[in-house]
Amino acid sequence: MQAIYDVSAPAKLNLFLHVTGRRADGYHLLQSVFMLIDWCDQLHFEVRHDGALSREDLTWPLPQDDLVLRAARALQQASGCTLGAHIGVAKSVPAQAGMGGGSSDAASTLLALNRLWNLKLPREKLAHIGLSLGADVPFFLGGENAWIEGVGEKTTPVALPPARFLIAKPPEGLETALIFSDPALQRNTELAIISGFASNVYGFGHNDLQPVAQTHCPAIRHTIDWMATKGLQARMTGSGSAVFAQLAHAVDWQDAPKGLLVKECGNLERHPLWGW
Repeated sequence: MQAIYDVSAPAKLNLFLHVTGRRADGYHLLQSVFMLIDWCDQLHFEVRHDGALSREDLTWPLPQDDLVLRAARALQQASGCTLGAHIGVAKSVPAQAGMGGGSSDAASTLLALNRLWNLKLPREKLAHIGLSLGADVPFFLGGENAWIEGVGEKTTPVALPPARFLIAKPPEGLETALIFSDPALQRNTELAIISGFASNVYGFGHNDLQPVAQTHCPAIRHTIDWMATKGLQARMTGSGSAVFAQLAHAVDWQDAPKGLLVKECGNLERHPLWGW
């Protein structure tokens, strides 16, 4: 096998995000449900026999050493593989949106190169490599919608009913570290249980990061207010600036404020690379 093209890397939404505590090492304890959606980046992989790793940005420029290259390098080092790869990245999922775009790219890179280089590493090994790249990477490698606990490393698959969502991302982004380091962040939400979530899947809980995020990025509040004019109850996803709402009815969003990136999406039952 010399190449694999059109490898999907789907985004996720946090249906809720509760901060339940903080460990002595500073890491926050969380509860959330991560849901895969059909807003995807596309990646292309070609073997390099010189062992080098290179990347081609097919939509907009990425950081010089992004998670795609870091994932490829980590897999090389963990496996001892002497092959390299040229990777084309067609981004669609916005950065700093709270949608896991970079982590998903890293997970799809690990899965694709595991095939391309014929390494045959088990998914558990890939997840161990992925965790060193970011707390969300093992979720995307797991391939299923999941209840998340701990610092993000404890995952329990959950079944979610099919639904449509409107997602809106203002031009401004948010740095995760900025939100979690804010002294105003509430860190003592009571622990929830899966059965409580199951009784109200798309209306359960809240995002503890949202009040703090809105002080750093007022565009989040403006976007939520605009969606409210459409009859939608929106909330923030993750630690980024994107917000989302379930669509119970058709919505005309063509009058979106200038600069707002708006997209209608559906959820996925499983990751497009589930069989890998």
